[in-house]
Amino acid sequence: PLLSGYAVRVLGGKTPAPEIDDWGRLFVDGWKMNIIMLVYMLPAILVFLVLGGIGAIGLFANEAAGGDPTAAGAAALSLLGGFLLAGLVALVMAFIALFALLRFAHTDSLGEAFNFGAILSHIGKLGWGTWIIAVIVLFIVALVYGFVVGLVSWIPFLGWLIALFLNAAFVVFYSRYLAQVYEDTPAPA
Repeated sequence: PLLSGYAVRVLGGKTPAPEIDDWGRLFVDGWKMNIIMLVYMLPAILVFLVLGGIGAIGLFANEAAGGDPTAAGAAALSLLGGFLLAGLVALVMAFIALFALLRFAHTDSLGEAFNFGAILSHIGKLGWGTWIIAVIVLFIVALVYGFVVGLVSWIPFLGWLIALFLNAAFVVFYSRYLAQVYEDTPAPA
């Protein structure tokens, strides 16, 4: 939560990088950030639990009843469909959730993270294409970062320490990057 709390400060657009102080506030803001992300991922979790659960129950019931291949196929398809639909919902919600985090960080209001009208309006002003490209660029950078950290982490002890510091640097990078994209378009009133 402390690193997440610091990310909230950077997401808020404070330049130069804000001081690391008020540890209690960092901790609380970090938990707020985690809660915001969890709430935004609830639709994907629910889709997976419902559709995936139906498929899993179908597979278990089919196996208990003797194993009809057609029923097993239908249950497996439901499980796979639930997984794919949940992934799609999670992807859409992630694009919105990142913007919600930025809104929370800039307004210091947990409620503003769920002001869907203002969030969607702001993304619309920025341009959905611009926002999607910005997040895709960040995702590609995160993949490269993850690969490098994965390699460094193979070095016992020293690699883990290096990875810890690289993680903090990456959090500051992605937070500042997203804040810059957010600030390129004024927030709606």
